[in-house]
Amino acid sequence: MKPIKVLVVDDSAFMRKLIVNFLEEDPYLEVVGIARNGKDAIEKTKQLNPDVITMDIEMPIMNGLEALAILMDEFPKPVIMLSSTTKSGAENTIIAMQNGAIDFIAKPSGTISLDLEKIKIQLINKVKNAGQVNMTNVKRALITNRDNVPEKIKPILKDNWKNAQRKKIICIGSSTGGPKALQEVLTVLPKSIKAPILIVQHMPAGFTKSLANRLDALSEITVKEAEDGEYIKDGVAYIAPGNHHLVLKQVGNELAISLNHSPPIKGHRPSVDMMFESLSHFSEYDKIAVILTGMGADGSKGLIELKTKGNVKAIAESENSCIVFGMPKSAIATNLVDEITDLNHVAKTIMKCMG
Repeated sequence: MKPIKVLVVDDSAFMRKLIVNFLEEDPYLEVVGIARNGKDAIEKTKQLNPDVITMDIEMPIMNGLEALAILMDEFPKPVIMLSSTTKSGAENTIIAMQNGAIDFIAKPSGTISLDLEKIKIQLINKVKNAGQVNMTNVKRALITNRDNVPEKIKPILKDNWKNAQRKKIICIGSSTGGPKALQEVLTVLPKSIKAPILIVQHMPAGFTKSLANRLDALSEITVKEAEDGEYIKDGVAYIAPGNHHLVLKQVGNELAISLNHSPPIKGHRPSVDMMFESLSHFSEYDKIAVILTGMGADGSKGLIELKTKGNVKAIAESENSCIVFGMPKSAIATNLVDEITDLNHVAKTIMKCMG
C-alpha cells in the first residue's frame, strides 16, 4: 500500500508538531508538508499535491472555512477539520461538512490542546479513511447543492406495499459524508409526511445539536436533537445526540425515545445497529430503513433484526453517489436491501415506500 500523503494545517507550531508526530507513527501515512494558515495551505496544496489535508478552523490571514471553499473549487482534496467543542466551533464544523469537508476531529480541550494524545488513534484512523474517499462524488454533491433548488416532494407516490395503511417509522443511519447526505434527503421531504424519522449520524457529543439546528432551518419537516423521554411524532426527525445510543420504548399507546450510555457497538455510540434492533421489537409499525454513506458496517446487523421480525423496506445509497461506500455496501451484502439508489433519489424512494 502506497503511503497516504498528508498536509497538516494549523496556526499553532505546537499543534502542528503534535499532529505531525502522531501521523508519522503510522507507516502508511507520510506528512509531506505543513501550513500556518488557509492561504499557506492553498499554496502548499498546489506545490505538494497531498492526498489528505488536516485543517484547523480558527486561523489568521485566512481561516479554515475560507480555505476549504477555495480548495473545493480549485483543488478538491479530502479535508478533515480540527475543531473546538464550543458552540461556535460546532456550528462552523457543520458548515464545513456541508461545504465539502469529509470529516472532523474535536480537539479535547480547545484551540491549543495539550492533551491531543487522547484523539491520536482517532486522528490516524480518520486520515487513513479519508484516503479512500471518492472526491468525484464530493464535488458532484457540492455542485448539485449550489446550482439546484431541491424540488419538494408531494406525498402522492404510490407503491404496492401490502401494509400501506399501517403506521410507519423511518430510520436512517449514516457516517462519513453523512451530514451532507442527510441535508439532501431531509430538505425535500414534505412537512405532511406521516411518519417520525429517527437518525443515527456518527458524530461526537456537542456537534449533533448544531447539525440538527442547521438541517431544521433548511427543511420543511422539523429536525431536532433527540431528547430522553420525548414522544415521537410524524413529520419530526430526531437525531441521536453524540455519545448516546438512541432506542425506543413503549409508553402507554405511544413510543418514546430513550437515550443511554451503554458500551459502544463496534466502536460507535450512537449505533445504527442498536437503533435498528430496538425498532425491530415494535411489529405493529412498518419500518423504512435507510443506510447512507459511511465507513464500516454499522447498520447491517440491525437490518437483519428488522427484516427478521417485521415488515421492512430497506434502502441503501448507491456506490455511484456515496462519499464512502462502506455501510451501504455491507447492508447490500446481507441481500436484504429492497432499493439501491443514488442519493438524489433517496427521498423519493422513501415517499414511494410510504404508500
